[in-house]
Amino acid sequence: MSEESNRIQAREQRVKRMRSLTLMSDTFMSVALNDIPACQYVLRTLTGIESLNVKEVRTQYRVSKTDSRDAILDVLAEDASEKLYNLEIQRLNTVDHARRTRFYGAMIDSSYLEKSTTYADLPKVYIFYLSETDIWQEGHTIYEVEKHFKNTKIPYDDGLHIVYVNAAIDDGSKIAAMMQYFKASDPEDQTQGELSKRVRYLKSEEGGRSEMCEVSEEIFQEGKEEGREEEKRATAISLFQMGMSVEKIAEAVRASVKLVQEWVSGNGMVSPAK
Repeated sequence: MSEESNRIQAREQRVKRMRSLTLMSDTFMSVALNDIPACQYVLRTLTGIESLNVKEVRTQYRVSKTDSRDAILDVLAEDASEKLYNLEIQRLNTVDHARRTRFYGAMIDSSYLEKSTTYADLPKVYIFYLSETDIWQEGHTIYEVEKHFKNTKIPYDDGLHIVYVNAAIDDGSKIAAMMQYFKASDPEDQTQGELSKRVRYLKSEEGGRSEMCEVSEEIFQEGKEEGREEEKRATAISLFQMGMSVEKIAEAVRASVKLVQEWVSGNGMVSPAK
């Protein structure tokens, strides 16, 4: 088989995989919401603000820092009043969800606070953490974080708002209905307005399939890099559990000592016994 045939076949296989994906996949959600009307529909549903107008959407947005790990945000949108909305899909229950959202918020702040500005210039940030399962196991579709001073009702407003939304609990609300749609992403289901139109376009129309090809190719390449790092992280954790020093692990997996320390400390581990 020629190189061109292999390339075409690989492309077709990726499109087939994309067609089978749902909006509970960060890859497909990133492609679907890289569209202002669709993203606006989702945010209006999540916030309950029908007048919310999205002016910009960035998907798979990488925030890079030279002295810390990068963050790749699934969807980062900005509305007409310069509020920021971060949508994150999380399908695993093996991560520290609260600290993960803390990290996202910190990276967004650091990327928007320029040296010449003051803290008052930081935009309001809303993080919507979307999961398949009921992470907090209290039987709610939505868990909104409230902050206030202890023993008072005085709100503590630092401009960061975090909302956990899951697709496991159907409480009959409009948000729950949208999350059920996220799980199926049936192109024949047109109950979710602009979001349904976007999914149908991507999965059933020629132009949408071409767009999926182009975007998924970029995400596929980025995913390969992330996969290699995840493999290194898993190896590092295993070696640490076996008693190997952080320095030796860093040498073995060809990563910095600082990064290995982050990997093992992020899993609640302490230095192995001497």
